[in-house]
Amino acid sequence: MLSLVGCSAGKTSEPVAKVEPTEIMVSAAASMKDSMTELQKAYAIKTPAVKLTIVYGASGTLQQQIEQGAPSDLFISAGKSQMDALEAKNLLVKESKVDLIGNDLVLVTGKDNTKITSMEDLTKADKISIGTRESVRAGKYAQESLTNLKLWEAVQPKLVLAKDVTQVLNYVETGNVDAGLVYQSDAQGSTKVKVVTVAPASSHKAIVYPAAIISATKNKQLTEDFLKYLQSADAQKVFIKYGFKSITK
Repeated sequence: MLSLVGCSAGKTSEPVAKVEPTEIMVSAAASMKDSMTELQKAYAIKTPAVKLTIVYGASGTLQQQIEQGAPSDLFISAGKSQMDALEAKNLLVKESKVDLIGNDLVLVTGKDNTKITSMEDLTKADKISIGTRESVRAGKYAQESLTNLKLWEAVQPKLVLAKDVTQVLNYVETGNVDAGLVYQSDAQGSTKVKVVTVAPASSHKAIVYPAAIISATKNKQLTEDFLKYLQSADAQKVFIKYGFKSITK
């Protein structure tokens, strides 16, 4: 009696092709670096099929890069004017724009500085740093605040302009300037400066960070999913941890 035994010894399993994650390019204001770095790590665990690549810079610089065709799926600006400019050129996905987070403008000095205790004391400073007003939204807020507080003319000759808020903070940390105007989120992340005061909210426009999907994206749904994640309670807690204000409804 013969028994038939099936044999698969001659077959070898095909190697499983490794699926590469889909890359989402994010252009984000420089002041968001610490918070977005944490969120980037959290999202990699939550959604391993997506790889986030984040480019940081001054909002105006990022706007210009997008206008010139630099690859980007999502833009998060530190001001509305840059977002409005892209929207006017039809470079944003319609109805994708949301107000993501808020911030405060604060006056910072080195930890040992006792000469400057108020905005008005900036007239006593030798050097003050703010962001370049044409490209750095924080610099524009600083100019608005100083103008409305009737300090602009007195401090203008003392100004050291910086390419972004990170550089302003660096100038203060290293003692190259006596004081600087930065976002609360930047000041909170530094152990080398102290916050002297918060610029009166009435002295400048509300600081709002809008976000929107770039119309040239090839990954609209995945970008939408990430933008929704940034609006979630978990993500908003991270933003608050780094000194931002939650404004999502």
